[in-house]
Formats: sequence, structure tokens, C-alpha cells
Amino acid sequence: MRLNNVTRESMRVKLDYNNMMKTYVGEEGFTMEELEQHKGLCRHAYEVAQANRGKGMMGWTELPYNQDEIVEDIIETAKHVRKNCENFVVLGIGGSALGPIAVFQALCHLHHNDLPKSKRKAPKFYVEDNVDPERMVALLEVIDPEKTIFNVITKSGATSETMTQYLIIMQILKSRLGEKAKDHMIATTSSAKGNLIKIAKEEGLKTFYIPDGVGGRFSQLCPVGLLPAAVLGIDIKTMLDGAKYMDKICKNKDFKKNPAMMSALLQYLSIQRGKNISVMMPYADSLKYIADWYCQLWGESLGKAVDKEGNVVYAGQTPVKSLGVTDQHSQVQLYTEGPFDKVVTFLAVENYRAEVHISEGCPDIPDVNFLCGHTMNELITAERKATEYALTVKGRLNHTIYLPIVNEFTIGQLLFLFEMETAYIGEMLNIDTYNQPGVEGGKNATYALLGRKGYEEKREELANAPAKKAEHVI
Repeated sequence: MRLNNVTRESMRVKLDYNNMMKTYVGEEGFTMEELEQHKGLCRHAYEVAQANRGKGMMGWTELPYNQDEIVEDIIETAKHVRKNCENFVVLGIGGSALGPIAVFQALCHLHHNDLPKSKRKAPKFYVEDNVDPERMVALLEVIDPEKTIFNVITKSGATSETMTQYLIIMQILKSRLGEKAKDHMIATTSSAKGNLIKIAKEEGLKTFYIPDGVGGRFSQLCPVGLLPAAVLGIDIKTMLDGAKYMDKICKNKDFKKNPAMMSALLQYLSIQRGKNISVMMPYADSLKYIADWYCQLWGESLGKAVDKEGNVVYAGQTPVKSLGVTDQHSQVQLYTEGPFDKVVTFLAVENYRAEVHISEGCPDIPDVNFLCGHTMNELITAERKATEYALTVKGRLNHTIYLPIVNEFTIGQLLFLFEMETAYIGEMLNIDTYNQPGVEGGKNATYALLGRKGYEEKREELANAPAKKAEHVI
């Protein structure tokens, strides 16, 4: 789907930050003068991000531009997959799973796997992002591995959870299909190092590569996310075009015209005022898992003990997912009357892809009958506006990102907007946005507990940890 400039502009994703300002939210808010005082910080964040585009772990910035040949290979492979299997299963965890899940939920039928094959026109889709044994058994009870193509995704090939899944599935495939097992497994991994690339070559697997400068949480717009999306019939070229369009907007040096920079600055200043929780609240089931994807991006990127100079800072803002309207009935009471420690980001859809009229009925019950003559579209929009207003009059910081419609172009924009916001605020906080030492600590302890060679010292450390006291277990 190629879009002309008028159509592209009509589908522009926009940031409304009125309710972050003192005029609307009162003393908790900001003035434009306060924001202007930090334009030097914005300039610094901008210059560092731009200077490092495509370098180190900022390889993700070039994904909308440098994958033409790869995209064609992905599209051809996806056609083959759709033709030759009934199920497509991603084996991965973290960014290797959350991105594909978010895009699947956003751009496919909300009951995709329940549709008859004639209406689906794509395989059933599953993402196995945990090692709960009950889950693996449950998967194998609803799919036939011989009619399934699996996509194992791990850059290092040392991700214990993913490689556990691979070992189990590959053994099943080999026991049933022998040499043809390789036709049911696609690898997405590093091209130059790690275990999975070695395995893929030995097994003769079709392989796609994760660029060296692309970490898991920034990987949705490379083969990690593009292959599953293409298999599902999603227009990945248009999704990349959306990312490219948002990138152009976020290259504006004026922070007042750069939505990623403005949002980053507002979150940064909110953190300085003790707003240590970032709530992502989409008002659309299609965007539900965008919030999950955002939680990894924001939490893993910003949660750092030290800054770039090694000073202890304990930086970060805890991301929380919340679904409108559902969580108005479970969380909004806290957001409106609890501690002043949150910033709420609403994701608003201006034009839903369906319209449902509310039927006439209950004429003698005014509390119900007032709904008649309206649509569900009107109701969910009214609920969002009402929640936004309720937060605002209580002095709670909130802002809204508007998607004109949920499609490949706007989802590409949204993903890139959040990634650029993360890059900018990381520079404002003076942290390494792209490492994850806390995650590695947990991985190393797992390796030690399961007897991986080279982790004997860590295993000894764990063995010498204080024993738990029975009296503290009740």
C-alpha cells in the first residue's frame, strides 16, 4: 500500500500534551516557560541521538531505510509459509515475542485463530514466550508440528528459554520428519556470532539476521518482527514507511515540533518531580499489547543503577499497562485519587475499523435507554474523554497520542515514536539506554543453578547465600 503525501498527512500520529500543562492540570503541571528553560537539554539529547544514528546499539534508527533486499526475501518466504503450513509459531522471549504479539494484535482480526481458514488467509499464530511446562504441552495439544512452521528467534542463541523450546520442538520434528525437519524451522539470529547461527548452518535452516546494532526491545522493525507480520499478511513495507515518516517528524530540531522530544522532556521533568510511574492506557483492544511492548522498551531501557560516568543514580520510571475501558473498573480509582506519582499516556483511536450501533430497548429504564441511538464507537470515545477529564480535574498528569486509524502506517509511526522518545530521554537522564546489566544478572544466576560450564563461581555464590528460615514461611 503506497500512500500519497495527502493521505500520509491525514494518517499522522499526533501528541496532545495539554493536560501536562499548568493551565489545565494546575500546580502539578508545567508552563511553556519551564519547558523553554530545558531547550538546551533537548538540544543535547537531539545532537547525541543524531550523531549516533546507525552506530553501536543505535542500528535500529536505520531499519526503515536499509532493508529493501531483506524485505523482499521476507515477503517471498512468508508466501511460502502461508502456502505450506496451518500454524506459525514464534519461539522467543522479550523483544523477540512482545513486538510480534503487539503487531499481530493491532493489525490482524482480534479472533484471528478462531476464523475459518477461508477467512483467515494466513496460518494460525502462536507466540511461545515462556517456559511453563504446562504451556508447552497445551501448545502441542492444539497444533500438529508436521503442519507447523516454527520461527526460533534469539540473537545470541544462548537465551535459555528460547533454546529450550528449540531443543524440544526440533527433537519432535526430527522424530517425525527426519531430514525434512529443517523445512519446518526458520532461525532469526546474529549473522556472525552466537550459538543459533552455528546450529542453523549445521541443520540447513532458512535464516534471517538481526543487525548487530539492534537490541531485542528495538527489533520489531527488523526480521524479528517483520517475518511474523508478513506471514500474517501484514503490509510490512507500509509499516516501515510509517516508521520513516515518523522519523522525519522526530528529526525536527525544535522540541516544540518534535513529538518524541516533547514527550521525552515532559516525562523527564515529571520524573524529577517524583512521577516514577508511567501508565500506558490504550482505548482499543487492537492496541492492548502495544502497552506490553512499551513496558519492556521503557523499563529495560531506563532502569539503570548508574549513569554514564558511573555515578549511582537509580534512574527509571516504572511502566504500567492499563486497558481502556476495561481498567477504568479496576485501576482508575487509584490513578485519580491515589499518590501523585504517575503520568498517564492515553492511546486514542479517532476512527475505529468497525462501527456497531447500540440497539433500541428498555424504554422504561432511563439508565439503560439513554444508550440507544448511539454507537459503541461513541461510547468508548466518551469513556476515554471522561477518564481524561477526571484525571485532569484531580491534577493528575496525562497526555494523549492520537492514531487516526489503526493500520500498518500508523503502527509503524507509533513504534518509532516510542523508540525515539526512549532514545531522547535516555540522553536526558545521562544513562546507557541500550545495556541491561540487571537482566544479565538474572540470566547468569539461572545458568549457574542449572550447571552451565563457566558459571561455577556464581553457583558457589548462590550455594553460600543465607538459608531461608522456616519461621518466615507460614
